[in-house]
Order: sequence, then C-alpha cells, then structure tokens
Amino acid sequence: MINFKELIAEKIANVTEIEKEEILGYIEVPPSDDMGDYAFPCFKLAKVLRKAPNMIAEELKSKIETDENIVDIQIVGGYLNFYINKLVLAENVLKEIDAKKDEFGASNYGDNKTVIVEYSSPNIAKPFHIGHLRNTVIGSALYNIYKFLNYNTIGINHLGDYGTQFGKMIEGYKRWENEYDLEENPIDQCMDIYVRINNLCKEDENVLNACRENFKKIEDGDPECIALWNKFKDLSLKEFQKIYGLLNVKFDSYNGEAFYSDKMDEVVERLDASGALVDSEGAKIVDLEDKGLGVCIIKKSDGSSIYATRDLAAVLYRAKTYDFDKCLYVVAYEQNLHFKQVFEVAKHLGISEKNLKGLEHVAYGMVRLTTGKMSTREGTVIKVHELLEEAIDRVLKVIEEKNPEMENKEEQAKKIGIGAVIFNNLASTIIKDQVFDWNIALNFNGETGPYIQYVYVRTKSILEKLGYVPTIDMVDFSALQDKASIAILKSLYNFENVLKQVVDKNEPSILARYLIELATAFSNFYNDNKIIDDDETVKNSRVYLAYAVGNTLKLGASLLGMEMPDRM
Repeated sequence: MINFKELIAEKIANVTEIEKEEILGYIEVPPSDDMGDYAFPCFKLAKVLRKAPNMIAEELKSKIETDENIVDIQIVGGYLNFYINKLVLAENVLKEIDAKKDEFGASNYGDNKTVIVEYSSPNIAKPFHIGHLRNTVIGSALYNIYKFLNYNTIGINHLGDYGTQFGKMIEGYKRWENEYDLEENPIDQCMDIYVRINNLCKEDENVLNACRENFKKIEDGDPECIALWNKFKDLSLKEFQKIYGLLNVKFDSYNGEAFYSDKMDEVVERLDASGALVDSEGAKIVDLEDKGLGVCIIKKSDGSSIYATRDLAAVLYRAKTYDFDKCLYVVAYEQNLHFKQVFEVAKHLGISEKNLKGLEHVAYGMVRLTTGKMSTREGTVIKVHELLEEAIDRVLKVIEEKNPEMENKEEQAKKIGIGAVIFNNLASTIIKDQVFDWNIALNFNGETGPYIQYVYVRTKSILEKLGYVPTIDMVDFSALQDKASIAILKSLYNFENVLKQVVDKNEPSILARYLIELATAFSNFYNDNKIIDDDETVKNSRVYLAYAVGNTLKLGASLLGMEMPDRM
C-alpha cells in the first residue's frame, strides 16, 4: 500500500534538508477529520530554522506541491495539515485486502529476527488461577503477533517444576497417600495436600526440614522422589493442556526450571571467572549495591540454588541455543527487582551484546480478588477452568432465552464466553492492576469481546443475505467516499501499523482497542447506509467493505486468541 506518511515526510525533507526519518517521527494524526488526515507540527523545526512556527508553515506550504496522492495542504496555527486522496486510499486498502486476505496486515517487519516469549509458566501441582490466565493470554497474543510480522518466534512455558514446594508435596503424599486418588481431579487433590502440609510445616519445624530433605533428594536423583515429582508434573501438564486448548494457546517448549538444574554449575563457573562472584556468610552472591539493586544470591549457604540461578542458566542456554534478538519475560511487575538483578548479572556470563540488549521484562499488573490478594497456600484462588465454564454457561443461558433454535449452541457459547474472558484480560494497558470481579469479567455489554464478535457476525449475515462475496473488480471506489466509509477505510489502512505498535511496545491492548474502534466504525456505517442497495454498483461496493471489515475483525481477534462465532 502507499505509505502516505512517508510521502509527506519526503516532501517536507526535500524543502528543509532535514532527514526524512526525523520528519516521520513528528507527523501526527489530527484529532478531527476536518483538520486533515496528517499534521506536521512546525514548532518542531523552530529551533533549527530559527523562525516562528506559523512562518515555517507558510514557507513550507509555498514550497510543497500537491499531487494525485496529497491533494490539499492547509495551515492551522503552527500546524501544516495534509489531506490525502480518498479514492486512492479506498483503492489501496481494498486491493491489499483482496490480494492478502488472511495475511492482511502481515509484513516482513521482523526480518526473521529471533524472539523468545516466555509466558504462562504455572507451578506444577497447583491450580491454574486467574493470575496465570492474564499472563497466558498476554504472552500468547504477543507470540501470535510477533510471528505474524515475520519474527522467528519461540514460545516457552517456563514451568514452575522445581523447588522446596515439591519437597512439601512429596512429604504430604507420603503421609496421606491412601486418602487421595490423583487420577481424579489431580490439581484439586494436589492443592489439598499442599495446603495441609503447608499448615503442618507452620506447626512443626521437623516437618519443614523433612520437606527440604525431600527436595534435596530430588536434586540428588533419589528414584522414589523423582518418580513422585514426575507423577505430579505429568498429571498437572495434562490438566493445563485442557485450559490451553480452550484458550487456543500453543508453546514450542515446556522447558521449566528443572530443565536448568544441571546447567547452573556453568553459571557459577562463568560468574566466578569474571570476578563478579563473591562469598558472603557462606553464600555466593553478586554485589549490585553500586547499581542500586542490592545483592543477588547465586547459591545459598547450604549450596542450593534459587530462582535467579535458574533464570541465569536459562539466559545462558537460550543465548547459546537460539542466539535471540529479544527474550521477553511476561511476568507480573512484582518481579521487577528480580529481573533487574538477573539482567545485570547476565552481563558477566560472556554472552553477546545483542543477547543482553534483547533481555526484556514485560511487566503486567497483578490480579487481586475483591477480598484481597490470592494465596495458593491458603487455598483462596479463582480457578481458570471454573471461570471459563461459568462464562460458557452464562452465554448458553442467554442463547436459550433469546435464540433457542440456534445451530451448534454449545460451540457458539464456547467461542463467545471464552472470547469475553480473553478480551477482558487484554482490553486495558497490561501494567494496570486488575481487581477480579465476576460481573466485570463476564460482562457482555459495551466495549467487550462479544461486541466485536457481534459486529463480525453482522458482516457475515450481510454476505449470506447477498449470497456471494463481490470481487474487487465489482467495487466502485467512488461509491465509498461518504464519511462513514472513509472512517472504516482509514481504520483498515492503519491495521498493519497497529500490529507494529503492539510489538514495539509489547502491548496487546493496542490491538484490542483498535478492534473496538473498527467495530464501532462499521456500526456507524451500517446505521448510515443501506448496504444491500438497489444500485448494483453501490451494493457490491458496500458489501465488499463489510467483507473487508469482517475479515480484519476475525484476523485481529485470532491474533488475540479469540475465535469468531457463526451466529449470535
């Protein structure tokens, strides 16, 4: 497609001798269509040209010529406002959609650079709760969009499958094995064992020591402890896969913490060789006080490792295995200090500058209950499978009331209910905390996932009513020059740019908000125009525009992990 912004930047650069790339960074989209399609704030050049912004605007306008793409230039205050040719816009956008179809918006933006996205990463033998849900859908959306923009993308589920908690699980299972059948509701059973043993540890120090000893046995390769640990892991993964299937989430690797247990010695050796590792009261640490980051423990005084050691082993392994350009850690902001420490210590591992620059913590806000913070130890969590089942049930009840004859009711309810939950987690800036409320999470009114799905279904019903999808040569671009049509065309034109913004900022909410805006633009178009018009040319043109909107809504929603229903 024609890049109107680049054309404008080139015109300004040619008459100012300022680099086009610098000009591109200044060009804005005005708040109102009446003020043009693009605006250049001339005050940005005031210091360089040593003139008042309005004088700069007058001078630039006198030197820049309009053409078949940029049809008008106006001055408003210190801004130079540019008006593009809407016929050219319509032709470019719709021909691009016709040519690319399900690849509309895709590009070589990533240039096959390697991006690792670490996300989800639940703890084995513990419930998959709503905190993990947010982590999972954020990471999955980023994974999908990076891949769509031609990044070599690797999704890693860094399972929490290592640590003293498994010593606790083993101790509890040894004590109460006869009371539990792990083949039935394994996560709930494991959760109950964990809560019980954790309470016992609080009462009896000897029990806690026995749990620690069990974990040491795992590290030492004890067959009984390893067998139980693998049992918990396999049963948990089987349950997690059910949730991932519902959410359309995929991974390329399930290498969790335990995978790096035999790779930590190299980390210690490299840090020691670099001179960064020092002894402190029997422990081995890297002192980061001069960076304002405190102390990073690498080995505790009893010789055991901690999260940081295993994360450093993962950094080293990923650098050697993938030579990544970016390695994203989708983890709650509570771990900010941890990742700052890990990234700082990683500078002493001998990996490349490219790898070091690529380490990035994609922090998201915490999910809390209306009653306060969730606690696995106390058993106060909202389980994701319960949330998804409730969402589907609520939608099904609405369908039974309003459209009981609908085909495939259960399948449609599943897509709408799960879509509502996914979109609810992605609609706001990810850094914001969320207070979980059933009524908000499953609200299907307003700017929600079901609203986007409803508009998509409306575009689909228009095509079904007509009985065919018009071909691009049946479209008269001059029939799509009304205000509502232009609003849609501008939105469609911006789709690729929106996807680029998502990966530039690692912010899926940018795409979520875009889909709401596109759906709203279509609703306005639908209300303002008779789409199945008596005029054959107008009808085909408007129906094709409806097809283009439906195609883009479905594509954008799929990148977020949502599926579109056939009926609503």
